[in-house]
Amino acid sequence: MNKLFIRLLKARNLSPDFLHPKYEDLSDPFDMPDMKKAVERIKKAIKGHEKILIYGDYDADGVTASTLMEQALKLAGAAPSNLDIMLPDRFADGYGMSPRLVERAKKQGASLIITVDCGSRNHKIINSLNELNIDSVVTDHHETDVELPKAVAIVNPKRKDCQISPELRDLAGVGVAFKVASALVQEGLIKEGQEKWLLDLVLIGTMCDSMPITGENRILGYYGIKVLEKTRRRGLRELMKNAGVNKLNSESIGFQIGPRINAAGRLESAEIALNLLRTDSASEAASLASRLEELNKKRKAEQLTAVKEIEKRGVSKSPVIVESGNWHEGIIGIVAGRLLETYKRPAFVLTETTGDVLKGSGRSFGEFNLASALANVGDSIVSGGGHAGAAGVRVKKANLQLFTEKLNDYYKNLNLGDQSKFLVNHPDLEVDDFSDFTLDFLQDLKLLEPFGPGNEEPIFRLKNVSIREIRSMGAEGKHLRVDLKDRSGKPLKLVAFYAPESWLNLDPGYDHIEPLVKLVENDFNGVRSVEARIVDIDMI
Repeated sequence: MNKLFIRLLKARNLSPDFLHPKYEDLSDPFDMPDMKKAVERIKKAIKGHEKILIYGDYDADGVTASTLMEQALKLAGAAPSNLDIMLPDRFADGYGMSPRLVERAKKQGASLIITVDCGSRNHKIINSLNELNIDSVVTDHHETDVELPKAVAIVNPKRKDCQISPELRDLAGVGVAFKVASALVQEGLIKEGQEKWLLDLVLIGTMCDSMPITGENRILGYYGIKVLEKTRRRGLRELMKNAGVNKLNSESIGFQIGPRINAAGRLESAEIALNLLRTDSASEAASLASRLEELNKKRKAEQLTAVKEIEKRGVSKSPVIVESGNWHEGIIGIVAGRLLETYKRPAFVLTETTGDVLKGSGRSFGEFNLASALANVGDSIVSGGGHAGAAGVRVKKANLQLFTEKLNDYYKNLNLGDQSKFLVNHPDLEVDDFSDFTLDFLQDLKLLEPFGPGNEEPIFRLKNVSIREIRSMGAEGKHLRVDLKDRSGKPLKLVAFYAPESWLNLDPGYDHIEPLVKLVENDFNGVRSVEARIVDIDMI
């Protein structure tokens, strides 16, 4: 094991168990609230050949969770003809259980609804289903109200009425669905070991929902990568081929696989991505993967248009950015995230819909919880909710200014202090000898995969370095290449895509810099080498 890697493990206080987690260390699925009730109702439905309708969400977590739940029920003995999946339409339904679900359940003769990644706050819809003698089993990971819907079971680690391990509270919607599958294994409905083939879905949904990759999720992610490497899903294999995924890692999942799955629900219909994950047909897989590729390109263009428009007119100086315009509602969450990254402040981006209501999406960080914020400005919005770091909202046009004022007043009254500390890139180690950056070291770093919140990709501060060459790259000169050397003269190439102006204007003769970098492997014409991606540059 590389000596620098040993230093890294000590700096992060990581044990050998973290590097090689044991699958059997996963918690008992029956530790989850209402799991026994959920399993008993599912067993009854399978035995009685009931029609089961799975209801999910339109993002990557919801799509993977829906696919997983269907596959788990098939493994448990449910007839495919008795199973169906319904995903909400982002534009017609919004998040959560839609009134259309009630009509579809009636039409199909479903007697059991199983939700994934939603349902914890859909009291009215569940009541409507109850009136029709249609039972509901909710599996979810979103924040709940104190009073829960009157479902048969609500399997949600964030329930306020029970104590549960903090690790389980970090499960994604697909992680909760996997716990249901694991419970069915314990009950003898699914052959032990078969559930492991579902872990490719768990990995993608968990990473794309930005859940902490620690504890339970660390184990699921560790084995999820192994399963994804040999996935049996034709659609996933075709998607990865189209996306040019050469190396399966956190970067390829987060920036190549995930965005393409999400693009379907953002711009058109999440069922395109759902069908891609479900198909056994090679021709259908190829067609659907090509469609997702087209949608992802369109998503990028729409996103760029919105960001440029906002930047051109100037962003408000308020603690919480609130911007509105006439943009595709499927990209407003991404734009909010981009504003957060650029201006280091929470942001809401709202767009026009039919009627007099604006639909918005927010992104936050640090100690500013969006779900709590929306609950405290309830009289200025039509509806809203979500997570601490991501939330959705609907606001009447006439109340936009009121919403903005109340949101910012709430922020100010919290007296949070400087939140920028939560966005600072903290290096794991300081390095002044590039000879430690070897291909063997990169191989050791792979033991820490997958990366994500709580298990970030390692960052190194380069000290006592000098610039050999610096130049811009790309047709528009927006990318940067810096060739450094350490004190002994050993070189290292650094690259930054869409680099800030201050980096592009670095003086080649200026050596008083300490770059913060992440390491990557470069393979050019069969020659493998270590290079770095710039995270930040400190001037000293």
